[in-house]
Amino acid sequence: MKWFLTAACMLLSAGAQAASCGAAPGLPDWARGGTYRGTLGSLPVALSLDPKGESLYFYEGRSLDLLLEAGHAGNQLVLQESVRRTLGSDPVVTGCFTLMPSGTSLKGTWQAPGAQGPQEVVLTPLDATRLPLRLPLSPGLSVLRRDHPLTFLKLNRPWVTAADGRSVREPLSGVRYPRVPGASAALNAALQDRQLRHAADALDCRATLPEDAQRDPQEGYNANVQVTLLNARLLSLREDVDYYCGGAHPDNWTQGVILDRATGRAVPLTTLFPKLSAARQNTLYLNAARGAVDAECLTVLRETTLDFTAHLSAQGLNLTPSGLPHVVAACAETVTLPYAALRGDANLSSAYVRTLYVK
Repeated sequence: MKWFLTAACMLLSAGAQAASCGAAPGLPDWARGGTYRGTLGSLPVALSLDPKGESLYFYEGRSLDLLLEAGHAGNQLVLQESVRRTLGSDPVVTGCFTLMPSGTSLKGTWQAPGAQGPQEVVLTPLDATRLPLRLPLSPGLSVLRRDHPLTFLKLNRPWVTAADGRSVREPLSGVRYPRVPGASAALNAALQDRQLRHAADALDCRATLPEDAQRDPQEGYNANVQVTLLNARLLSLREDVDYYCGGAHPDNWTQGVILDRATGRAVPLTTLFPKLSAARQNTLYLNAARGAVDAECLTVLRETTLDFTAHLSAQGLNLTPSGLPHVVAACAETVTLPYAALRGDANLSSAYVRTLYVK
């Protein structure tokens, strides 16, 4: 999802030149990339300075990124904040940081255009690896804390578990993800990590929308995740995401997930069905699609080199085309291949597969 931020940054840079903070291109010699946390006036903020890419910051009470264009005025670091008010409008400058080093910290001011006076800014380096965890430790959370500290700051807070224990909601993004009551710590960690990625993408998406669309709950990133199979050895899920992040058009995608119920590790489709090659998947899919897909879509699918995402259900193996061009994405119908039809492709000695062929 980071490409949305990159595209938005280019738009802001191109459209906000008329009303600028008066900075020259380039950074002062002393400026180095890093992550900082502190205050803007009385409000807590966190800021990431990237000399080679996009800089951004957010108010911790709101947790949506604001993009910054870095420059300098003499030896001062100037960071220009710009936003779009509406989808069709040009970006406007909404604030100017003017900062200087103070030991390892940054100090200076932030001022909105037309404001009578500046707000004091104090930022100190942030080492997110020293922050306490508010969520259970998981591999994805550790990577987030190390490599994406601003996102970690947003998501490292208690999440909300449903009364029946079958789902968890991340409060900032609103993303819900299934849980399995009584699951192993390893499986819970794997599910949390998948939810972390969705939540981070949802926040990135909403941050790139214009201000009026950010307030519309129908805009942004919506994930619908369902458990499609749960047995003694396997957990399978289907993730359906639709999103609009301010680009040319909305989009969507589907992802199938197959996990080992004990370890939480992904189970490759070839582990279950080693003879189910890409070519065979294509043949079986097109044969099954004859009764499920309209004639026009079937023609498109036959003329396309198909890739598939797979999930399991009680009825069989479900294949959904992935990566279709946007103009034909509606043709990506899911078809179900009954397990009985796949017996010759299956690894019948596998403990996983035996749970799918219960007598």
